[in-house]
Amino acid sequence: MDRYPYYNLRESEENAQIFHESAYKALDFLNTSIQGLRAEVVKTGQLNGLEISEGPYSMNEFSEIESNKRLPRTILEDEVKEEQERVIELCQKYRKVAKMVKDMGFERNDDPEAFRHVIPSKLDEKLVRMFKELVHSVQSEFDTYVKNTRLEQARADLKNMRGYISMPLHLLEVVLWLAHFYERHEDDIRHGECKQQISRVVDKEVLLRQIFNFGFHYSKYYLQEGDKLVKKILMGFVENVRAEVPIPQPLGFHARPSTFISLIARYHEGELHMIVDEEKFNAKSVMSLLQAGGILADKGYQKVVLEGSRQAIIDVKILAQNNYCAEGEFPR
Repeated sequence: MDRYPYYNLRESEENAQIFHESAYKALDFLNTSIQGLRAEVVKTGQLNGLEISEGPYSMNEFSEIESNKRLPRTILEDEVKEEQERVIELCQKYRKVAKMVKDMGFERNDDPEAFRHVIPSKLDEKLVRMFKELVHSVQSEFDTYVKNTRLEQARADLKNMRGYISMPLHLLEVVLWLAHFYERHEDDIRHGECKQQISRVVDKEVLLRQIFNFGFHYSKYYLQEGDKLVKKILMGFVENVRAEVPIPQPLGFHARPSTFISLIARYHEGELHMIVDEEKFNAKSVMSLLQAGGILADKGYQKVVLEGSRQAIIDVKILAQNNYCAEGEFPR
């Protein structure tokens, strides 16, 4: 929580207040659970003949994890080659993981039954760890190729992006450890006397609510807010170019290749058009591409010009090299 002000999140006071209230409730639950588990450990130790000091303990016994401090941005301004390409690639990776988390489809729910059978059938420690590592990879690349560069100094949105990486990363770490605890120690999953004792100390319904209504909910929330920022960053780097690509063989631009091109066009920021005799066809529309395909077939053209963002055209070229996947899977 002490790092929150440094993340430069574009939060309203109301949203920030709601998050802090939820976070402190989660923290209170964790502290209460840890103290309860400690008391149970002491009791079990005494039953097994261990001599344990009966003196009072303080919260200082539960030391905080010290985070590495970020160096001031003015210490070093590295000049990194191909900075813009790095930023574009980084933003695309961020958008992919944001979509993956969103596609899980979990929403806040106060009904304890809503999440009782989600772990581990739909969400487990392994999957959460994958999400966390993907976000951590984005953070590592940001710190290597973007942080302290002239490009970051020149663009306030890039400075803000770092916060929208760190927040979901820390929240996914919370989800990871709570999901790990639930999988390993809750008697709904693994039965046994020890599991039953732990379940009596830690309220499983509250635990599940903290996993989904706090940890996962806010991980998704900040990834989606970051995704909005990333889209604006990408728009600032859109470079429109023209390129010529071959016609799919042997059937031309029928439904399959047209659909794949439209997927690429909709994935990237900016516009993408197919140009036939100076007439532009919107590549985000399958119907528009089918119309262009009909004209190309009538005139017997073997190549066609595309105009739009460099990144989209690069992907279409890869698609063309595979004959638009006329008989194969979409290259990713």
